[in-house]
Amino acid sequence: MTALRKTTAALISDAAPFAIRTERASDVAARETLLDACFGANRHMRTCQRLRDGRAPAEGLSLSAVAAGRLVGTLRLWHVSAGGQPALMLGPLAVEASSRKLGVGAALITCALAAAKARGHSAVILLGDAPYYARFGFSAAKTGELSLPGAFERDRLLGLELREGALDGAWGMIVATGTKLPKIKASRARKAKALLVPRVA
Repeated sequence: MTALRKTTAALISDAAPFAIRTERASDVAARETLLDACFGANRHMRTCQRLRDGRAPAEGLSLSAVAAGRLVGTLRLWHVSAGGQPALMLGPLAVEASSRKLGVGAALITCALAAAKARGHSAVILLGDAPYYARFGFSAAKTGELSLPGAFERDRLLGLELREGALDGAWGMIVATGTKLPKIKASRARKAKALLVPRVA
């Protein structure tokens, strides 16, 4: 864990107005509020959410961006099988509106990819805007034969090899492989989500 902390800290300038650190239990409520603000109340219906429901994120790969003692950004990575190839799924990435020009999103991605590589992971997949993620090395070059469990735009399914050849021959459905949450925790998570969805009178 010490090595991970050193890697994460080394990627952020001391002059940055925010810090990137491993997510803490105390971040959960603020993280959920931030995700609702960024993606709306229907975010739990998104295709990639099906790969996260009832699963724990990859160990040590949930990051928070903090400024002046408050959460301004969040990013998590999740274990998946990309057509039989072990990989991580990146997302959701969310940054508070007032912090978006500070480089928070880029810092979260850079730190997460460095931490994933340091932990021996071989590839990362995501569903996102190609022009934004291309700067980090993501492309659709090796994701053309992969599918997601739901509707998605083909040109937004991107991959990055942390080890050369890791996505060679990747074909088929991307499925969740992360540790399953205990049913009690999964049930609590569903209840918490239900409370977050505004009710229409």
